[in-house]
Amino acid sequence: MTASSKQQRNTRYYIGDVKHQLRDGFGVYVYPNSFFRYEGEWKAGQKHGHGKLLMKDGSYYEGEFSCGEIDGNGLRYWASSGNTYSGQFRCGELHGFGVMQYGDGSRYEGEFSYGLREGHGFLLDKEGHAYQGSFHNNKKHGEGQMTCRNGDQYEGGWILDQRQGHGVLRFIDGSIYEGQWRNSLFNGQGSMIHCSGVIYEGMWTNGQPAGGASKIVIEGGDVLEVFQDSPFTVEVQLQNNEGEMTAGESGRVLKLSAGVRYTELPPSCSSTTFLKLIEDMEEKPFPTPFGFECISYPLMEKMLERDHSRGSAPLAVTKSGFVLTDSPIPEGEVESGSGSDTMGGRGAPPSNLDGNLQFSGSEDDWQPPPANQRVEAGCAKFQNVMLAPPPTNYRAFLVMDELEKQKAAKKPAGRASSEKLTSSLDRSADSRSNIVSHVGGNSKSSLADSVNVRAGEYVIMVQDVTSPPFLNHPLPPAFVLLRVIPPKNGKNSKSVRKESK
Repeated sequence: MTASSKQQRNTRYYIGDVKHQLRDGFGVYVYPNSFFRYEGEWKAGQKHGHGKLLMKDGSYYEGEFSCGEIDGNGLRYWASSGNTYSGQFRCGELHGFGVMQYGDGSRYEGEFSYGLREGHGFLLDKEGHAYQGSFHNNKKHGEGQMTCRNGDQYEGGWILDQRQGHGVLRFIDGSIYEGQWRNSLFNGQGSMIHCSGVIYEGMWTNGQPAGGASKIVIEGGDVLEVFQDSPFTVEVQLQNNEGEMTAGESGRVLKLSAGVRYTELPPSCSSTTFLKLIEDMEEKPFPTPFGFECISYPLMEKMLERDHSRGSAPLAVTKSGFVLTDSPIPEGEVESGSGSDTMGGRGAPPSNLDGNLQFSGSEDDWQPPPANQRVEAGCAKFQNVMLAPPPTNYRAFLVMDELEKQKAAKKPAGRASSEKLTSSLDRSADSRSNIVSHVGGNSKSSLADSVNVRAGEYVIMVQDVTSPPFLNHPLPPAFVLLRVIPPKNGKNSKSVRKESK
């Protein structure tokens, strides 16, 4: 072996093989700044072949070198961040295909261009979201798919790490959105099929329907009027903030319920037994926009058998503001001031109210409560609804009756309000018997067979009971006053006007 090829100290920084006075072969070189140290192969005085470059802070590179530069396949570790890269290099930069394991737990496998993620790759970030698709300048850019940690899946366009353009998001709960995106939010034209069954198609702004429903509106005004024991229909619209019907929305589930004004029993009530009965039946009242609270009152749905030969139809709440019936009812007047909460009687469902609206005649045909309705194109309809007979010992009526007794006890005989109410009720019963007889029903029908509901004022409420709520925001309930009116002088009107406050 010649002296030029022997292992020797070429300089005070290098120990290793030399050839023609140049580092050549295997050697160890400590840089003058003492921060870097190289152990590996040399050729013609340059790092060439396999080697390991160590740094004083604990970082290192081990892999291929070419003409003095990190070039080819290798492993790079950064002590300050804990990042580790294994893959291709060019001129000391991450370039080509490689795998980066980040110190924060995230991981990227794919293409690099001079140190940045560029091209196609797979990224599992520190939050657990998995993305596979295009990258540009280290960011998600182009077409890609992401599976979120919670199971949601997105497929579509990206710009600079933001969902942008057209995309489809499939939620883990089964909901699906397809449409336009901007800044990772629903923006532009799009449609959503919600897991609750709600479907919305239209414009979106910052993740919310631009023309979506914000309220429930009961058609016909704030006050509806119906005759005792008459089925009716409640029509409902979903409207946006501008009062426009949201025809692009379907599927919300609406519930119809009723209530009676909640009245506190005055301290003057001295009946211990009565007080104990009231306490046992106490229920929590619910608020209304009418300045008073209500307690629930039962509703029921009537199964009707229509006489198609005569073209009958049930009473209905219509857009024109009337409760209508196409059946022939004797003309007459509606008794004014008949909204007393303490009037009426109790009994079984009516057997026949008019000649064309044929009831099946059995209490088994009454099915409380009315079924919940799904919205179709912004509308819903509850048909053949009736107030049910008051439950036994119904609290609201017990309190009302007790108050009437107290008022009657304070007034001279013959002028007590309770006598007035009884007189009015008798007239109501007589007229009801006249109606049943006139239209061909059983002439032996009595008050107990026909009058089920007290005349007076009730509250109808429509609630959004969609489950789970659409976009986590249920609509506020809608309310309307319902006045139940007894006929006067045995005659019923073809239509009863509804009032708007």
